[in-house]
Amino acid sequence: MSELIVFAFPSETGASEMDETIHKLKKEELMVLADAAVVIRKPDGKIKVKQATDLVGAGAFGGAFWGMLIGFLFWMPWLGLAIGAITGAITGKLSDYGIDDDFIKEVGETIKPGGSAIFLLISKWTEDKALDRLKKFNATILRTSLSNEDELKLKAAFGAGE
Repeated sequence: MSELIVFAFPSETGASEMDETIHKLKKEELMVLADAAVVIRKPDGKIKVKQATDLVGAGAFGGAFWGMLIGFLFWMPWLGLAIGAITGAITGKLSDYGIDDDFIKEVGETIKPGGSAIFLLISKWTEDKALDRLKKFNATILRTSLSNEDELKLKAAFGAGE
């Protein structure tokens, strides 16, 4: 089973500062990532997304998954009611993959302008040891779990190989 975990920070640099520790966790085989992305929300509210390929290497989901999820999280407030039908369709698509509405809403509200987050799709980890090492970053931790079946559906939907 994979877990989509978001670590949110009040500063623009918080997510980037966590990278080194995540690299160490990977080297020590305490964490195996399927994919990762860093999101920075500028003070003016604009979003900058960086696929964290250096954390996962080749063969990751690519930008389609992160683009859909992060786009839904942050662009919806500016588009207003005109996209109600699209929003419903996207929400339905994300919930098809085990990403529930409450999680989506919580993430969108947590990453404030001037803040950042790191999104990790973790396929395997030693949770207690990893979280103990990541505590020092004082991040807000949000999480939703994906079953093996939902992970395969998600990979298939975005054209990722097994």
